Amino acid sequence: MKEVRVNHRIRAKVVRVVDENGKQIGVMSTRDALILAEEQGLDLVEVAPNADPPVCKIMDFGKYKYLQKKKLHEAKKRAHVGSMKEVRLHLKIDKHDLEFKIRKVRELLEDLHRVQVVMFLRGRERKHTDLGVETLNNVWEAIKDVAKLERPPTAEGNRITMLVSPTRELLKKKEEELRRKEKEDAKGEG
Repeated sequence: MKEVRVNHRIRAKVVRVVDENGKQIGVMSTRDALILAEEQGLDLVEVAPNADPPVCKIMDFGKYKYLQKKKLHEAKKRAHVGSMKEVRLHLKIDKHDLEFKIRKVRELLEDLHRVQVVMFLRGRERKHTDLGVETLNNVWEAIKDVAKLERPPTAEGNRITMLVSPTRELLKKKEEELRRKEKEDAKGEG
């Protein structure tokens, strides 16, 4: 989070002051604005330092910091859900390697990523797309408790792809965990 100037750290001589509810009070000297904020038991926070004159809001700075942190967290969470990851397989994959890849797909889904599972076919393997589709169906069977199938296994040239995403239950579970963690963090700070 960027550094925000508060109270006596505000460098401008003259500022535009806005109250807690967003109502404009007017342009005044920084000293007068500080006195006004202190009378209300609140802080003077510079919210738009590049404006002319800079805009300062009379508010509770602790609450402001908390809300900014929460907004940032929500934005990160939303950005994270839409990301796509890819897991690559080959037709002649060993059983243990396949189990490892399935574990990896499961981890990615639990981290709320959409996952594209790609089976590459080389040379003569292209004639055996049915085996590739069967392998991807086995992967699906192993992860269907945490995933929903967005696109079933489909052959496209020298590869077979399947797209899966986290289930709604998994999304809700992760949101609850985040809320619980935020509450614990808020208790720890307060």
